[in-house]
Amino acid sequence: MHNLARLAFAAAVSLSSPGLIPAGLAHEMKVGDLIIMHPWARQSPMHDGVLAGFMKITNTGKHDDLLIRATAEIAPNVQLHDMKMDGNAMKTISHGGGIAIPAGQTVELKPMSLHIMFMGITEQPMANTEFKGTLVFERAGTIAVEYEVEPPVTE
Repeated sequence: MHNLARLAFAAAVSLSSPGLIPAGLAHEMKVGDLIIMHPWARQSPMHDGVLAGFMKITNTGKHDDLLIRATAEIAPNVQLHDMKMDGNAMKTISHGGGIAIPAGQTVELKPMSLHIMFMGITEQPMANTEFKGTLVFERAGTIAVEYEVEPPVTE
């Protein structure tokens, strides 16, 4: 029962503060000079064939790196995106050239900003499940990741 209470608390915190990751649920991996912290996605309240992925990437090295590609077992088409305001409208911008990970800095992929877009999903992953993917970096190489799926935001 203690684990159930802990999981309920973690879910409440993630819904209220998407930038705050409960220490017990965070997961990280390392490739080259890069640390990938807590890859995650949020279950979509509407199934429209897309899902966005998020994480923090810290470059502990002395050389810049570049996230050049990502894959996911749930999607045949995976793209790197950013979101920017264009007048009064939010606009999605493709980052086909990659996402820069400057030396000595952390880049956060988060809602309404830089993110990985999973497209062509035939079955929406459910909250509290995981799906596998890869990240491909120019210098550090390829690393397998698991995205934790968080509950949808309901308002």
